[in-house]
Amino acid sequence: MVTIANVNAELWVFPLLGPTGGSGITAVDIIVVDLEDSDGNTGTGFSYVLGGGGSTVAVACQDLLNRFVAAQTIVPPQIFWRRMAGSLNRLGRGYGYIAIAAIDVAMWDLYSKRLDMPLYEALGGTARTLPVYGSGGFSPMQDADSAVERSLEYVEMGCKAVKLRVAGQAADWNRIRAVADALPDGVDILADANEKCDLARAQWLVNALSDVNALWLEEPLPAHDTNGFIKLASTSPIPIATGEHHQGVVEITPLLRSGAVSIVQPDLAMMGGITECLRVAILAEHYNVVVSPHFLPSLFIHVAGAAPSIRWMEDFPLLEPLFDKPVGIDSDGNITPRETPGHGIFWADGAREAFKTAK
Repeated sequence: MVTIANVNAELWVFPLLGPTGGSGITAVDIIVVDLEDSDGNTGTGFSYVLGGGGSTVAVACQDLLNRFVAAQTIVPPQIFWRRMAGSLNRLGRGYGYIAIAAIDVAMWDLYSKRLDMPLYEALGGTARTLPVYGSGGFSPMQDADSAVERSLEYVEMGCKAVKLRVAGQAADWNRIRAVADALPDGVDILADANEKCDLARAQWLVNALSDVNALWLEEPLPAHDTNGFIKLASTSPIPIATGEHHQGVVEITPLLRSGAVSIVQPDLAMMGGITECLRVAILAEHYNVVVSPHFLPSLFIHVAGAAPSIRWMEDFPLLEPLFDKPVGIDSDGNITPRETPGHGIFWADGAREAFKTAK
């Protein structure tokens, strides 16, 4: 009988070079989980917090490992996921789902290594090649020339879409128009408001973006504003995307059922890991809604193998500097999973020593 022999969770704090993305974060708290079974196989997982608070998640993660994983017989990762998620009935998803995410990724890595399969195959899928859109290097305060320069860098990389950051302000228009004019035929423009708009601003913004035939507007409203999303989608001339701040199928379902969203964007940490992200993608397929996961293309390209609803990967290289040779974008702007057993993500030399915090 093979069991989980060793478990460990630790917190890393990874400083960024400066304010990054639409939210302007300056550091990422990363919760790293290492597992080893009684046969000597290992699995590595991670989760993250943007904006601080990772120490609380790391404590919760170690507690879940001690109670539900350590010394347990190896079973499919979904079973571990259900056991851990069930323990949150009186606690709420919150920190718990972010902690479960790190364990779930490690469990899938270990499980697929034991099967000697790439993760996509262990998930029940097949290798797929998907387009990647460029998302890094944009901000809502960026001048038009800088946004154009970054967009054309992505075009040079082969990307067939770029995603600007916007705030629902008049200043957005010059940036949107300049990038739209600079992009060659066949390259789509996307926009991400990072929850910065009220309904009136969001309605103005979708109309502005429709003038450049934008493919979608992401997070125009706060994640909890389901009624606002329904109202906006009912009149919007362009598709609406959201999902990175939602936790679990239970929070996404009302948006899917109401037709308020055309693109769902599950976040690995907020969703509670691979297991729940795959459930979201399967549900989205039922509603014929596109899925475009929130960054981490090296990992999500495996999930895409088991989920036809996943159509796009996002290049927002937040954690990739910590990875040893992450899967890259090919000259056509696409990404394909490696054939390495497990998820194929390994930490760069010295990363643990440089960023691990003291317990």
